[in-house]
Amino acid sequence: MIQRRSLIGGLSVAALPMAARAQENYPTRPITMFVGFAPGGGTDIVSRMLSPRLQEELGQPVTVENRPGASGTLAAGMVARARPDGYTLLTGTVSSQCSVAPLMRPPPYDQLRDFTPLMLVGTLPLVMVVRADSPARDVASLRAYAKEKPDGLNYGTSGVGSQQHLASELLARQGQMKMTHIPYRGTGQSVNALMAGDVDVNIDTLATYLPHIRGGRLRALATTLPARAASLPEVPTVEEQGFPGYDMSVWYMVLGPAGLPPEVVRRLEGALGKTIADPTINRRLVDAGYIPGGGTAAAAAALVRRDAERLGRLVQEAGIKLE
Repeated sequence: MIQRRSLIGGLSVAALPMAARAQENYPTRPITMFVGFAPGGGTDIVSRMLSPRLQEELGQPVTVENRPGASGTLAAGMVARARPDGYTLLTGTVSSQCSVAPLMRPPPYDQLRDFTPLMLVGTLPLVMVVRADSPARDVASLRAYAKEKPDGLNYGTSGVGSQQHLASELLARQGQMKMTHIPYRGTGQSVNALMAGDVDVNIDTLATYLPHIRGGRLRALATTLPARAASLPEVPTVEEQGFPGYDMSVWYMVLGPAGLPPEVVRRLEGALGKTIADPTINRRLVDAGYIPGGGTAAAAAALVRRDAERLGRLVQEAGIKLE
């Protein structure tokens, strides 16, 4: 018995340095970064901007893989259940990490316990857009247009409980407008619906709509942060147009499963920080309408906790439910 215990103990002790070395040498093989939305949306855009430079920093391929569905929670759930070794990551959003999962029965994951937040990579103001031939030219005329239509206005989003949904519901409540939500599987479908006239107005990520606004196909009525967007300085905010305290945006964050080893967290934190701070990447983010992120893993975790509480209250007050 003594010999058996010694053998087991010897193997255990020998295994520990090997595991530690594996973590210190991380990464030694390709990394997959999951995106919970279809190509063309803000999450996909920022992930593909970062992945080539992140690959240089880590010395291994970083592949972006789209797994759209359930307002981003399909991909998030996959990562939450993945092995915590740093080879399966998620570009999560404020929606997937703070507001959508608690609406599901049962929730697909615990948004505060099942992930290791690594770094905020960027924030996007939302922009309120209509077709170029719409009679609406600002928020006031949009409200008037809503009153003229017997059934009010239709708006599209990437899913129930998404930040786009919450932003639109907040506008409808504060502006006393009748607005009907039409959820799509992704932002790309929502864009197509607006362009085709299937919906009247969308409030969605600036990076997605900026090319259409600059091309004259769509008209921007307002942006959603308290300060005007640097890439659309001529467009007033919702708050400026008579909605005090209106403040909505979408942030993007890289996360891993809960239980990532500290050495892996430090390695990814450093690589992400250098990637975002790279002047070329930083400029590309700004030009696309993002506010570049950065900071620490601890700061990212604090942001998730804060917005989960804030948006949870808004969901309850608006009575939003998944039917």
